[in-house]
Amino acid sequence: MASRWWRWRRGYSWRPAARSPEPGSLGLAGPQGPRAAADARSQAHRWKGLDLSQIPYFNLVKHLTSACPNVYSISRFHHTTPDNKTHSGEKYTDPFKLGWRDLKGLYEDIRKELLITTSELKEMSEYYFDGKGKAFRPIIVALMARACNIHHNNSRHVQASQRTIALIAEMIHTASLVHDDVIDDASSRRGKHTVNKIWGEKKAVLAGDLILSAASIALARIGNTTVISILTQVIEDLVRGEFLQLGSKENENERFAHYLEKTFKKTASLIANSCKAVSVLGCPDPVVHEIAYQYGKNIGIAFQLIDDVLDFTSCSDQMGKPTSADLKLGLATGPVLFACQQFPEMNAMIMRRFSLPGDVDRARQYVLQSDGVQQTTYLAQQYCHEAIREISKLRPSPERDALIQLSEIVLTRDK
Repeated sequence: MASRWWRWRRGYSWRPAARSPEPGSLGLAGPQGPRAAADARSQAHRWKGLDLSQIPYFNLVKHLTSACPNVYSISRFHHTTPDNKTHSGEKYTDPFKLGWRDLKGLYEDIRKELLITTSELKEMSEYYFDGKGKAFRPIIVALMARACNIHHNNSRHVQASQRTIALIAEMIHTASLVHDDVIDDASSRRGKHTVNKIWGEKKAVLAGDLILSAASIALARIGNTTVISILTQVIEDLVRGEFLQLGSKENENERFAHYLEKTFKKTASLIANSCKAVSVLGCPDPVVHEIAYQYGKNIGIAFQLIDDVLDFTSCSDQMGKPTSADLKLGLATGPVLFACQQFPEMNAMIMRRFSLPGDVDRARQYVLQSDGVQQTTYLAQQYCHEAIREISKLRPSPERDALIQLSEIVLTRDK
């Protein structure tokens, strides 16, 4: 039911123009002008007292977007401030450059963790650690570590154990890619042939297993049982998420909840729990641990929602992998589920997982003719809004502001 999805969001609610936004925040006042803010306040008054959990999810999203068109356009997420100063008052720098200063030698250190004597297995395991990935997860982890350390005791030092979490996050992520490519029979990843296409499926599975085992050894070496428990949850979530992806729901609201739960387990859990792990290592306050977790969860879900949008809007060269891949795998992602509201005939295609000739092309055309892409982007914006709300609770710092800025990067990326 839709109410299950709202409970799963842990109480997140949409409050248009409830207060004047701080500089760089996501309030409705600002460039949209006072008229837009007044309209939003009028809508907020109409919705006062409504129990959003009782409104079917799709109707709620349509209600919000029709009431405030263009209020949440992607351009609203630019967090520029005069003279490139951050909220903390320090000179702002690119989030990736800021995070990378603690990650120099990241891939060399990962390869050192893969202590393998067999040349073929070594080559397979190191295949994706070539320095050409985005390193999105390690960057977030490094920035979160500094943000939490500064918040706790104004320490600008990143502990060795916190940096190790960044390595482990990238290793778990890469191992999951190797396994996913086997399950999906994928032929390309990051603009080159997949491990399974070069070495075969059986060897690819073993290579993914080896990367996971190396990550586990690095995790055990940290010696913190709480952190070990936090990150082993990620492995369970990855497996459960893959099982969720294999199933379908007939009821449309259950179907969307199913999709979001799968998205959390397959993508956001790693980011959320890695952020929580470095906060545990750097700060004893459980409130900070929850802030770190919630930021990672929300930014991770938004990242995957945009990834699902790009599967319809980007070309293969940009993505480094074939587009419309999800449809070909029989998967109904956000754009498809929203499009289904305008084109109910898609329901039958979803239940048969786009298996009949012409299903994939027809479904793609339905999505592009609908507002599925826009609605999914809007939903990603809401998750980024929540991520910013959470991380803004920490003491101002360049790293905290970089994590805020990453929300824009998530929403405006094209690959």
